[in-house]
Amino acid sequence: MHTWKMWAICTALAAYLPEEQALRQACLSCDATQSCNCSFMGLDFIPPGLTGKITVLNLAHNRIKVIRTHDLQKAVNLRTLLLQSNQISSIDEDSFGSQGKLELLDLSNNSLAHLSPVWFGPLFSLQHLRIQGNSYSDLGESSPFSSLRNLSSLHLGNPQFSIIRQGNFEGIVFLNTLRIDGDNLSQYEPGSLKSIRKINHMIISIRRIDVFSAVIRDLLHSAIWLDVRKLAFSVPEKIQLLRIMSSSFAKKISLKQCLFTDATVPEIVSILEGMPKLMEVEMKDCTLLGTGKWYKQIHANQSQSLRILTVENLSIEEFYLFTDLQSVLDLLSLFRKVTVENTKVFLVPCKLSQHLLSLEYLDLSANLLGDQSLEHSACQGAWPSLQTLNLSQNSLSDLKMTGKSLFHLRNLNLLDISENNFGEIPDMCEWPENLKYLNLSSTQIPKLTTCIPSTLEVLDVSANNLQDFGLQLPFLKELYLTKNHLKTLPEATDIPNLVAMSISRNKLNSFSKEELTVRGAQVGSVQLSLMECHRSLLVSLICTLVFLFILILVVVGYKYHAVWYMRMTWAWLQAKRKPKRAPTKDICYDAFVSYSENDSNWVENIMVQQLEQACPPFRLCLHKRDFVPGKWIVDNIIDSIEKSHKTLFVLSEHFVQSEWCKYELDFSHFRLFDENNDVAILILLEPIQSQAIPKRFCKLRKIMNTKTYLEWPPDEEQQQMFWENLKAALKS
Repeated sequence: MHTWKMWAICTALAAYLPEEQALRQACLSCDATQSCNCSFMGLDFIPPGLTGKITVLNLAHNRIKVIRTHDLQKAVNLRTLLLQSNQISSIDEDSFGSQGKLELLDLSNNSLAHLSPVWFGPLFSLQHLRIQGNSYSDLGESSPFSSLRNLSSLHLGNPQFSIIRQGNFEGIVFLNTLRIDGDNLSQYEPGSLKSIRKINHMIISIRRIDVFSAVIRDLLHSAIWLDVRKLAFSVPEKIQLLRIMSSSFAKKISLKQCLFTDATVPEIVSILEGMPKLMEVEMKDCTLLGTGKWYKQIHANQSQSLRILTVENLSIEEFYLFTDLQSVLDLLSLFRKVTVENTKVFLVPCKLSQHLLSLEYLDLSANLLGDQSLEHSACQGAWPSLQTLNLSQNSLSDLKMTGKSLFHLRNLNLLDISENNFGEIPDMCEWPENLKYLNLSSTQIPKLTTCIPSTLEVLDVSANNLQDFGLQLPFLKELYLTKNHLKTLPEATDIPNLVAMSISRNKLNSFSKEELTVRGAQVGSVQLSLMECHRSLLVSLICTLVFLFILILVVVGYKYHAVWYMRMTWAWLQAKRKPKRAPTKDICYDAFVSYSENDSNWVENIMVQQLEQACPPFRLCLHKRDFVPGKWIVDNIIDSIEKSHKTLFVLSEHFVQSEWCKYELDFSHFRLFDENNDVAILILLEPIQSQAIPKRFCKLRKIMNTKTYLEWPPDEEQQQMFWENLKAALKS
């Protein structure tokens, strides 16, 4: 009995270990937390070897086409499964049968042509489902999500998605986020979304107002934040279909990538004002065709709930013709927070500013406000309740005039005028009396003066050209001096109440303990980079590492003949500029002779006499006799080889060690051997092993191992046969 148990255990282990090994081979990125990242690996299938240990599996951006029944069967503890951006077109009905603990499933951007309720049946713990970007045109006849009782976020839709049927969302009672990509949604059956009692954030991309109106009718009491995208509010008659929105209980409306005209703006404003619980309106990346000449009077009902307006990246092609907005003055008196960012605002009319009686926060960043226009916008009586003002990334250039324009704002305590171009600043300025926070970063200021208000508690002058900091700011608690040219710390006595200071990326070489002591109280925490703390040590370390790197390069270069390769590259580049073979009329020699100076006696007194006095005589090119005086040696070698029918190498131990013979071999290696012809003739003057030839001359070594070469015989009787063979080779 015990034997059978041991056999069963061993069999299970033997099966389990190869599975884990197979997974590691297919996906090498499984960490200790049992999270496996197998994305971007070109997988065609879900890898085998998945076990119950894995909780996160990322298979995104592969080539998976099908999910089979057994693929995920053993991954019973999976919490997150990412399968987006594959080619999945088929899922077996019980593929997710073991994933009862799964909380996030991403099947987006695949090729699913239909959705089956059976897939999601076992996923009773699922909270987040993403199925957008597939090819289904509808959600089926019934609800694919009926069993997903814990679902919190759902993202669906694609360019082919065209119809939503009644009952498609049955089973879902609450959603934190519902996003529908319905750019081509053409049919919506009334009541389809009514089963969902509450949706915190409803995002819908849609182009047809009539379909959108039908959707809104089902969301009147369930959607808290209504996020509408890509809808064109361009036809006044169709805007009437949206009158139903006035009964919506939504608290926030976002309009993104939408289109408006002068003719439709009054109707939309009227609808939004009628919403009883609306607190915030947001417009991002929208387009307005018009100049503010609204032909229909906007009747201000002064919504008692609407308090926040955000406009970002609004495109108005003829912004320079925009009117003074007289018709909307009464709408704005109750707003407390207004953001108009990157919308080419160059002026806020004085009357409009004076009507913003409740405004506490105003963001006009990334616009076109200048010194004169700011003076007009912040006229007497403007923004009486304003506490925070953001004028960053505008066209302000006179700091004194900026302070004077805002002087009457007695409640202003935070001012951001960063990323303007002030440059030199005067010695005296006027500021709001309660100003506590001032951001002057990235404003090209070379030196600080007493223009800076002494009432500040927070000052940001980072990313300027400051050489020193000599201001006395008795109430200052936070100081930001990053990215300047400071060489010393500010005097502690000038900023006695300082709590935090940022001084990174300056030119500080050192500072003493006393400099960090304020009236006997030491700084509690100092966070400096390694460069700022140990600059000398770090420079020394860098120099040492550079020296070691150069030394390693020299050693490696010497070992692997780097100098030789550089010289040969230069010779090869020189040779490439010449024709591969010299014209026949330029051939002057029968053979160029490459030999070592130590073998010159045999070459000049024996071989030359035998060949040049033969009948008919051979013309040989010798470096001693035929090289052009004053010409670069490499050019002489190249020209001589090119002007010869053959190249005759007299090989010996001396030849292998000769530097000039190496040059001649080098060029032959590049030019002659690579042409796959027999222009090279090898004469072995003395016994020499092919291994003695440098390894970098691989083709020469190959020729010695595979082709016949002439060996000089010491026996005089055999020498006559040697000369006959050599002459025959030269004639071939």
